[in-house]
Formats: sequence, C-alpha cells, structure tokens
Amino acid sequence: MSWPIVAPILLPLAPAIVAFLLREQRIGKWVSVAGSALGLLAACLLMAEVLRTGVVAAQMGNWAAPFGITFVADLLAGVMVVITAITALAVSIYATGEITRRMEYLGYHTLFQMLIVGVTGAFLTGDIFNLYVWFEVMLIASFGLLILGGRPEQIDGGIKYVTLNLISTILFLSAVGLLYGMTGTLNMADLSVMVERVDNQGLLTVVAMMFMVAFGVKAAVFPLFFWLPASYHTPAFAVSAVFAGLLTKVGVYALIRVFTLIFDHDIGYTHTVLLWVAAFTMVTGVLGAAAQMDFRKILSFHIVSQIGYMILGLALFTPLALVGAVFYLVHHIVVKANLFLIGGVAERLTGSTDLRRIGGLYAHAPLLAILFLIPAFSLAGFPPLSGFWAKYILVKASLEAEYWFIAFIALAVGLLTIYSMTKIWAEAFWTPHPDGLEPRLSSLTRAERWRLLSPIAGLATLTVIIGLFPEPFVVFAERTAAQLLDSTAYVTAVLGAAP
Repeated sequence: MSWPIVAPILLPLAPAIVAFLLREQRIGKWVSVAGSALGLLAACLLMAEVLRTGVVAAQMGNWAAPFGITFVADLLAGVMVVITAITALAVSIYATGEITRRMEYLGYHTLFQMLIVGVTGAFLTGDIFNLYVWFEVMLIASFGLLILGGRPEQIDGGIKYVTLNLISTILFLSAVGLLYGMTGTLNMADLSVMVERVDNQGLLTVVAMMFMVAFGVKAAVFPLFFWLPASYHTPAFAVSAVFAGLLTKVGVYALIRVFTLIFDHDIGYTHTVLLWVAAFTMVTGVLGAAAQMDFRKILSFHIVSQIGYMILGLALFTPLALVGAVFYLVHHIVVKANLFLIGGVAERLTGSTDLRRIGGLYAHAPLLAILFLIPAFSLAGFPPLSGFWAKYILVKASLEAEYWFIAFIALAVGLLTIYSMTKIWAEAFWTPHPDGLEPRLSSLTRAERWRLLSPIAGLATLTVIIGLFPEPFVVFAERTAAQLLDSTAYVTAVLGAAP
C-alpha cells in the first residue's frame, strides 16, 4: 500500500488549498491547525508501519523502480517526518495568536502548509531529482513567508536568502546531470549500486563535492551560512521558528542520505572535508552568537553552530557518531523552534528583541522564564536535558576515533553556548526593563496566552522527556545508524532485490 507514505505529504496539501480559498472568512488558521494535527497522525502511522515492517517504499503509478517516482521511508526518514509534523502543529497553534489578519489574507497559512509539504517530501523522496523538486517547493514557500509583510529588512534578508539558495540549486542540478551521465539513473537506491560500477572514481568524488557544497548551502555550514543570520530575524516569529527548526535540517538530512547511501567510495577525502567543515561551522556560529545583542540574531547564529555538531556525526562516520547525529537532529529541531517561539512572546511583552531595550521577564512573567530555561539549558548541553545526551554521544565518538582536537572544540563551543544563553537570561529575564515596564503575561488575553504558551510548554515537555528517559531514543538512533551504514534493506525495499 502507498497511502501510509504519501498521506504525510497530501494531508498538509489539502489545508493549504482550503486555507487560501477561505482566507477572507478568517478560518484559515483553524484549517491549518486541523491539517497539522491530521499530518501528525499520518506521520505517526507511517512511523508505526516502518517500525513494524522495516523500510517502506512506494512506486507512484505502479512504475517499477528505478524508472518511476519512488517514495521511501526508513527509520531516519520516518522520524524526520514525525518531528516535522510535531513542529508544524506547535507552530500552527502559536500562529493563531501571532499572525495578523493582513498576513492571513496574504496567504500565510497556505505558504506555511506548502512549506511542510516540501519538507516532508524531501524526507520521503527516493529519487535525487525529485529531491530537487521538493527543495524548490520549500524555497518558493519559504521565500513567500520570509517577505510576507514587505518591511525593508524582510526584503533585504529575502534577497540574500533566495540568491544564495538559487546558486545552490544551479550547482545541485549540475551535479545531478553529471551523476546521471555517469550512472544512467537518479533513483537513490539504484545509485547506491551503480556508483560502484563507475570507472572514473575521481570524477565521482568531484561530483560528490558538488553535492556537498549544494547541500551545505541548504544546511548553512561554514563558509556558506551568511544568508541565515541575515534573514531569520526578519519575519514573524512563527516563521522564524519553523525555519529554525526545519529548513537547515533538510540540508543536513540530504548530506547524511547521500554520503551514507551513495557517496561512500572515498571516505578518506570527503569525510575529512566534512570534519573540518563541522569544526569551523561550530566555532564561527558560536562566535557570531557571542557578538550579538539581539534575541533572534543570537539564536540564528546558534543554528549555524549546532549544525556543526550534526555534520560532525556524519564526518566521523562511526556507528556511535551517526547515533549522535540522529539524536542531535531530533533534539535540535524541538529546542530551536521552541526558543524562537519564546522569543516571540518575550517581544510581545517587552516591545523589542534588542537585549539592551528589554528586561524584567523573570520578575513579572516567571512561567515564561521557566519555559525559556528548559530549551536554553538543553541547547547548552546541561544534564539531564536532551542536549546533554546528544553532545555526550558526539564527544565520546570523537574521543573513540582519537580526534582529540575536535572533541575539545565541541566542548568549548558548548561552554560558549552557555555564555550566550546566560546573556539572554541576564538581559531579558533578570535585569529590570530599562523603561520601567512590567511585562506581565496577564497583559495578554486568556485565549492569547493559551495559543502562545501551550505549544511552548508542549515542546519543553518533549525536551524534558527525551532528557530524562534517553534510553529508548538512543536505541532508536542506534537502529537508525545501523540502517544508514548498511543500505541493504533500503535498496531491497526499493528495487526488490539485494545489491
């Protein structure tokens, strides 16, 4: 049956259309929430099917692979679809308390659901050309969300965002064309077999590096990350949250997928490059965050920094390191989206995101302060929250592989992350407001408080659960890493025969 694997894509598509048609009636936000809830149900059913039967594959139109359009869900794709759906539901609920009538009329809810369609499709596609197609769906929807409102800083950030991403797209398509010319196929399972038969392995490494750069732009790795802090602080907070949680993770997912399934012929070169990229990404991101005094700009630079940890897991390419990369992916999506949502409430109560112009949140909004501490401490790696286990696994993997300097960098970046989170706490929460304002949650209506705080509390609870009960999540990550290192089940599910 193909419905379990296509339902997470189709269910966000339906509310996207309905929300646009009914945008004048102002019920699009509830259509979006309902669609996100159904999307989460579909994602959970798909995950249950993957856990029950193994890798799930579907061929559209009954065209057998590698000739038709293929969707594949293994453990990695399944968990990414689930965490995407959780983030979508949280942000869609939050958006009901933030998004203005004008933004609703301009199509916010439609663009949001189309973004979820693109992200989910990228995780489930089994064809490298269709990965490009889903990237384009994401790019169009995200650009629309980024400039929605039309403020000058949004347009400026949007131009930087779309320009570099279009350059990435051109490089991606060029690499796809070269790869097809060398192998005669674009199906990723088939590619994993055909690349072994390529005579010119040196040229194959060049093509692999082209993919690395193209996906590196999407993932915002060093030195290709500058578009992210230039744009993520400009749109609505609901938009920033979904961007921070999901968009760069699609690039990381693509890197993990192709450099475990397809390009594993020259690990000594490609993964060494990835190792240095990971190190510089961690350092430059955290230093950029330390230099900022704006809530969202600090969080934006920390996206870059934390991406380095995920790339580190791929670069080390050991079973334990891949466990850490998978664990970190899931942890970071939850934590980072939540921090941006908290930033939105802080801005709503204090009137700004500039840390020099806000304050008093701990004294007058203690619930928000507690909700901030949970993801902030998790991002910094405090035990027993989810970030501690993610960083612990990656540092341990670095030490086992005898990359002492990389382990030192990972630990040092964690300490600097604590500095940034402490700066936000000191300025926004602990220090009184410079204008003497009392940013009370009671200034919001009861409905607004529920819509803004319930998704924040839900994501914080998930962070605590992962931290306090890490064993099932680590076991799942171990099974996922084993699938990535041995692609037999993936290839067999798609092609019907072992390689």
